[in-house]
Amino acid sequence: MKRFLKIYLDKPELAGLALLVILLVVFQIKSNGILLSVENIRGVMGLLPEMALVAIGVTMLMICGEFDLSVGSVFALMPMSIAVMLNAGVPFPLALLIGLAICALIGFVNGYITLQFAIPSFITTLGMLFIARSLTIVISGGFPPLLPDNLPTWLFTDYIWQGAILRMSFVWFVVIAALAAALLSLTNFGNWIRATGGFNEAAASMGIPVKRVKIICFMLCSMLAGFAGLLQVLRLGSPLPSIGEGLELQAVAAAVIGGTALAGGIGTVFGAIIGTLLIRTIDNGLVLSRVDANWFKFAIGLLTMFAVIANAWMARISRKIKVEAHK
Repeated sequence: MKRFLKIYLDKPELAGLALLVILLVVFQIKSNGILLSVENIRGVMGLLPEMALVAIGVTMLMICGEFDLSVGSVFALMPMSIAVMLNAGVPFPLALLIGLAICALIGFVNGYITLQFAIPSFITTLGMLFIARSLTIVISGGFPPLLPDNLPTWLFTDYIWQGAILRMSFVWFVVIAALAAALLSLTNFGNWIRATGGFNEAAASMGIPVKRVKIICFMLCSMLAGFAGLLQVLRLGSPLPSIGEGLELQAVAAAVIGGTALAGGIGTVFGAIIGTLLIRTIDNGLVLSRVDANWFKFAIGLLTMFAVIANAWMARISRKIKVEAHK
């Protein structure tokens, strides 16, 4: 029993999963059964991949011991730059590759400045937040450009088949999440990420290229944010300059709620997904329960603080169980 309890306490994302189940039951009752209806699930699952991909990128970076507050602005900049290129006659596949390259460049700049000048990534990415958002507005001219009619939206946002609950964006999300989870759990690079975030000096002394690891994580984080923004724009049909505002804070909240340690070294892709599902469930459940939508941010803030306190408490209990087991 102690061994089972210790395993549970060492996996903080499981606490988020338990809370998710509780909230689903509460909101299902409060909404008179609408929450888990097919139509409502279809709507929630259509939005989930866009935020979840950003949360996965932020989680990987936080495990590495860094933050990225610019993801919300990159979320808008990448599809806006693609829209401008498409209107200039650039083929969609090439525009997509250039857009991803722009995101990778932003991530590289974030990582390079942070590490080269030894400043907190919070400050670097806060500056990039304003830079990327400003660039988005400038290249749009203040108005959302029209997207061509011949874009392969079926590959990204159409439903998998007629009448299906899930869109193609969910398939992209599952594939990327599986690859990210495999990267963290099954590869040496995943071990390097955890070592860099949890024991930076020890990792460097062991020969792990900690700077390179962090820069790659910055780049992956920006690329996932940009791709998620493209999914939303293809779903909406127009690249609005304001999309993604506040998304960076929700992504950090999702990572923390899912058990990612603020100090680095601890976290999972599964936890990021659970955190995102919790946020989407609260957002949707409040609306269906006819609760004032202005309480949404209050609930997310309260849940984030609760998650940090609960994770610290679970870690202390786990350590005590380990000591008792050796007696």
